[in-house]
Amino acid sequence: MSSSRSPQDVPSEGDDPRTAAYEPTDPFWQDAEDDNDDMDYFPAPSGDSHDEEDGDADIQFHDAASNLGGFEIEFEITETEDGGQDESDGDEDEDEEEAGEGQGAGASNAARPLYISRDQILQLLGHSGLRQLFATGGFATMGARHRSRLFVDDDDEDEEDDDDDDSDYVEQATGYDPVGPRRRGNRGRAAFGKVPSDTGRDLMNTGTFGGNDRAGDSIQRKKRLAYQVMQRELGLGSNGRQKNASRLMRQGMIPEGIADTIIHYNARCYSGQFSDDGNFFFSCAQDFRVRMYDTSNPYDWKYYKSVLYPYGQWTITDASLSPDNRFLAYSSIRSIVCLAPTDPNNESEPHLLDFSDTGTVNTHSFHTYFGIWSIRFSGDGREIVAGTGDNSVYVYDIERRQSILRIPGHEDDVNAVCFGDSQSPHILYSGSDDTTIKVWDRRSMGDGREAGVFLGHTEGLTYVDSKGDGRYVLSNGKDQTAKLWDLRKMMSKEKADGVNIDAYTTRFEYRSNGYDDRDYRPHPYDCSLVTFRGHKVLKTLIRCHFSPPGSTDSRYVYSGSYDGSVYVWNMDATIAGRINVLEATKDSRPRDPNLMAETYDFPRRMGGSWNTCVRDASWHPNAPVVAATSWNGYGTSSGTCTVHTWNDGLDEDEGQPTMGRRVNAQLQHDERLYNSAGRGGRNYWYDDE
Repeated sequence: MSSSRSPQDVPSEGDDPRTAAYEPTDPFWQDAEDDNDDMDYFPAPSGDSHDEEDGDADIQFHDAASNLGGFEIEFEITETEDGGQDESDGDEDEDEEEAGEGQGAGASNAARPLYISRDQILQLLGHSGLRQLFATGGFATMGARHRSRLFVDDDDEDEEDDDDDDSDYVEQATGYDPVGPRRRGNRGRAAFGKVPSDTGRDLMNTGTFGGNDRAGDSIQRKKRLAYQVMQRELGLGSNGRQKNASRLMRQGMIPEGIADTIIHYNARCYSGQFSDDGNFFFSCAQDFRVRMYDTSNPYDWKYYKSVLYPYGQWTITDASLSPDNRFLAYSSIRSIVCLAPTDPNNESEPHLLDFSDTGTVNTHSFHTYFGIWSIRFSGDGREIVAGTGDNSVYVYDIERRQSILRIPGHEDDVNAVCFGDSQSPHILYSGSDDTTIKVWDRRSMGDGREAGVFLGHTEGLTYVDSKGDGRYVLSNGKDQTAKLWDLRKMMSKEKADGVNIDAYTTRFEYRSNGYDDRDYRPHPYDCSLVTFRGHKVLKTLIRCHFSPPGSTDSRYVYSGSYDGSVYVWNMDATIAGRINVLEATKDSRPRDPNLMAETYDFPRRMGGSWNTCVRDASWHPNAPVVAATSWNGYGTSSGTCTVHTWNDGLDEDEGQPTMGRRVNAQLQHDERLYNSAGRGGRNYWYDDE
């Protein structure tokens, strides 16, 4: 962050920062490099066209023997048309034929030539013997040009050596390709792991993550809710069977795509969460306001109040509710956290908590302008932990009004932090753009060392969530995966220090590029239990969560996605459900002619199509209700909070409020004004507060 930046004026509610008349002084509006939300997004080219151009999608590849003991690896040098030499890498059909000849009856069983593919050579690079072969110049008979070409993916051998094709990347001696040459077809997709996951299936069978059908419940009719309710009301079966039936009923009520209520905002929504008791919900928007709602009736919300972050930068990055629901802490890309009372009758200004104040003058002056990406209240409500842009984790004591601990434990931004459980403030988790999750035990931090490390993501972390049992952790990464971790399987600091984490990442720029699955390489030190895929973690720090024990029996994990959906997975990595927020909200508000709708939709300037990016979602702790907070609207230039409920597959119901209700931030709706908006009438949607 630039320390010379002067605080910008707080935008009034009528001054929308996306109107043409608004001229922000905030350098983040011009998309400074330090923000986490780039304004230029261009999807990656389709892999199918690449495969068609290669013209070799149907080539059959020769698989060498899995056991290479007792064999010699022989590289054949052939003459090329230009008189030079070239070597066979096993990727062509003629190489396969020659390999078959080399393994004929005359070959010795003790030592015979074996032709292997280029991919198998890359897998062997980590082997000490082959590494030594390269180090001692075992290929000295070849020229330097030919030695380097052993590690080049020759998808198009007719191209000149100085072309711009990504496939001309030379593999490093570490044995891992951080950029990754493009694979043919779908050969690289299996690297993400088996689905369903055997480990995840074992977890589901333990009962820690929900119940399972018993042998006697396998009849299809017994899986229907009405039949299960009848069984419970009649008291049929043993107590254990009735309890299991109740668990199955709870976890079977996955909310659906149709939105009961669509709350429209004039700015993008960045986060929104229910309180632990389900009586309270807050949403954070880019207009630096946090709106609070009474959700004691999860099907009929009441507007509560809103609070403002003064002098915010770019957006409100995160918020956290105190355990007693009395205070809300919220942050921006500054070192200041606002602490506001939730009492609607308390109109006092929020308290400003300066996390850069550690009681040391030099430290205070140096860290004044770092940004805060993530905050969480401790279980006792006395402390707040924060992940910051100066690669650190801070712990702030609310009573003392200063930071009591700074952990400079990462090599890049700390995008996510949380406590291990609500009963103890000692265990902390932090996820960083350096691709690691670190575990901190404050009781043994005299030397500032982490208690352990989780390795497995190949790109930066966007979010970390704890199950609250001091054991299981969930993370979202820019490698388009969510991962489940077990605290007992974390890597020790000593072992992690021996791993060069920079060797296993591409530093993927998620804000302006699409992700090509063919570029993915599994992390060789992955210690995660289960990997979840299908969602898109692009453009912004998209969040993932464990489902609550009350309404789902802790059966699932779920995440927002750039494609406009909330993905719900079973613990074995199979998709249990998908809430299509894009479809539920499409064209649900009138177009504002003054809004810069093309901000995120450059291909269709002066218009913009309706797009949705679900940044966060929250599952109600006691009811089958999910609230999704999104960037939404024409060109994702505004935002929504959508309330989705389980409705047994019905498109409408007779309850109140009616399904599909569209309201503003104060939950107000007038059909007459809505119909006139955007056609010369007063635009009701922009008078929300």
